[in-house]
Amino acid sequence: MGTPQFAVASLDELIKAGSEIVGVITAPDKPAGRGQKISESAVKQYAVANGLRVLQPTNLKDPEFLAELRSLDADLQVVVAFRMLPEEVWNMPDKGTINLHASLLPNYRGAAPINWAIINGEKESGVTTFFLKHEIDTGNVLFTEKVTLTGHETAGDLHDRLMHKGAGLLVKTVKAIESGRYNEHPQASLHSEDAELKNAPKIYKDDCKIDWNRPVIEVYNLIRGLSPVPTAFTELNGKTLKIYRADYQETEPGVQPGGFLTDNKSHLKFAAKDGFISVTDVQMEGKKRMEIAEFLRGVRL
Repeated sequence: MGTPQFAVASLDELIKAGSEIVGVITAPDKPAGRGQKISESAVKQYAVANGLRVLQPTNLKDPEFLAELRSLDADLQVVVAFRMLPEEVWNMPDKGTINLHASLLPNYRGAAPINWAIINGEKESGVTTFFLKHEIDTGNVLFTEKVTLTGHETAGDLHDRLMHKGAGLLVKTVKAIESGRYNEHPQASLHSEDAELKNAPKIYKDDCKIDWNRPVIEVYNLIRGLSPVPTAFTELNGKTLKIYRADYQETEPGVQPGGFLTDNKSHLKFAAKDGFISVTDVQMEGKKRMEIAEFLRGVRL
């Protein structure tokens, strides 16, 4: 059960490992882009290309879907970047339903764990497999695998690393369940009671607007954590400027936060509370994404 590209790597690795995939459940087709052409999910495209049976329910409680799902007689259900399941779905197989989550649970439960780990300047991240239960992302943990962060990668960079790391961990988990050699770890046992858990809620447009009064490292992490989507932005010349990549300097700016310095040729830097953000990869409203030198050739600041 999955929808985006992140889930395709896991499905591919399960097939390569010899797992019998009796069905693939993914999101319904929907119109997308300017032309509103009907778009199929990345998981559906992969499944069709590999001759797998595909189910695309609009309602996960629909009796017809539940009957079709039951007829697949799956031993185990695997969820990767899908949506919240009703109990009659996740409780259906004999061996239960497992989920691959792109964080080190119990930290960063929620919809956007990769983004928030970068935004918060974490030094490590990882992937976790666990059994589903009622409350989202709270089931007993099976396996985890950590990755070290450099402090300079974007959410897109980390997404790709965890996509492949997670696929391998998922195969390990499925094999362990198949053999019966695994332990379950309640999430409460994985953190101290007085430690505050960090969450990963859905990101909205207001979360993406840069507050230049914040410390420069926080602004830098926000830009990294929202790149390439949904993308941090600011206002410039009365238009929205998306910032995909940047560097930072911790130095007395000498300019009011939000002010900028440029040579109109090769550099553009905005003042934060205690330093400068030098933008290197941007997109002005109504224009294409471009490197800063190309951008400055077409605009006068």
